[in-house]
Amino acid sequence: MSIQIDPVRRNLRFALPQGRVLNWHPAGLHVTQFFNTLSLFFPAGERFFIQSVRNFRHEITDTALKAQISAFIGQEGFHTREHEDYNHALQGAGLPVQAMERVVERLLEAVKRLPASVQLAATVALEHLTAVLGDMLLRNETLLAEAEVHFAAVWRWHALEETEHKAVCFDAYEQVVGRGARGYGLRVMAFLLANMLFWGLFIPFYVVMVTRAGGLFRLKGWWQVVQLVAGRPGVLRRALPDWADFFRRDFHPWQHDNRAFLALAPALMDEVAAFNDLPARRA
Repeated sequence: MSIQIDPVRRNLRFALPQGRVLNWHPAGLHVTQFFNTLSLFFPAGERFFIQSVRNFRHEITDTALKAQISAFIGQEGFHTREHEDYNHALQGAGLPVQAMERVVERLLEAVKRLPASVQLAATVALEHLTAVLGDMLLRNETLLAEAEVHFAAVWRWHALEETEHKAVCFDAYEQVVGRGARGYGLRVMAFLLANMLFWGLFIPFYVVMVTRAGGLFRLKGWWQVVQLVAGRPGVLRRALPDWADFFRRDFHPWQHDNRAFLALAPALMDEVAAFNDLPARRA
């Protein structure tokens, strides 16, 4: 692809109000916990992403790509820090966050015993998943409408940066593993396995999160999540074609050209600066 986007390190702090961690979304507990459950995966997952691409840094010869990898690592490091703070608030609200994070960490430790090329393929697969989820959030403005502003900002920031760096690991993978049958087969295998493992953990984690917060028997809340995912607006259902494009032999992340959303970054940075009583900053 001819599109080249250089990721920008944005060292932002969101000052999340811990007392709102279970009720920050206007749709209620079940939708709030849907987002909160996603956060459980990010610290361990992003540390894994960083290491998987670092394994091949010495093999990357393209200077522009090397710079993008450095920026990708910086972005993922900041994501890790902010979601650690987010998850600490969830733990403080009485949710078994540490136990679930340990499950994710153990799974990723097992993946680290596989060849480095498989680890990078897993990162490419999961980066596509997070890019699709990020696009879903940015494309559907009503998802975070009227949400508590600090939590809404952290999710928009994460979605923007996942969009911005969505091709970095893919381009690194194609350079070090290749575009031939082996490279294609490995990334597709990794994509199928990564999705199976991710959703296989996400669904029970989500049920635990809702149950421990007292929402198990609130049928209206479960119905709201069904509508969110598969009904109206059905944002995950609508994202399926973009998700499935990964199986195309000629796929590249910037075939989904949503770079227009990156223009939202300066205003978001100004908003976050206001949370911390800092002068407005620009990307």
